[in-house]
Amino acid sequence: MEPVQIDEDGTFKYVLIQLYLTDGSSEWLVRGHSWGEYHDDIYQKTLSEALDKGLDTECMGGGRIRFDAQKKDIFVYGYSVGYGRADHKRTVELIRSKYPDYNVHWSNEGY
Repeated sequence: MEPVQIDEDGTFKYVLIQLYLTDGSSEWLVRGHSWGEYHDDIYQKTLSEALDKGLDTECMGGGRIRFDAQKKDIFVYGYSVGYGRADHKRTVELIRSKYPDYNVHWSNEGY
């Protein structure tokens, strides 16, 4: 599964997910979309995709992403009421690997 799947403009909720592989190892996934009214909406879609592949996941928290494609700026912040605050530092590292030319930064402030 692709490590980072996020919308490429706007402000939206995101979740940080641990994907458990069949060999006992795990990988991190970031999923963020404007269609997600709740963090759980985004997580449940990814869980379903993983289960279809015979894999399991765990939601490790959430927050929000503000993606400004014009300014090449991605800001990760906030928290999920249902899942708690994601490790934004880990999230930023994953996003930077997909968007190396962007200014990707984070804060624990805000909702």
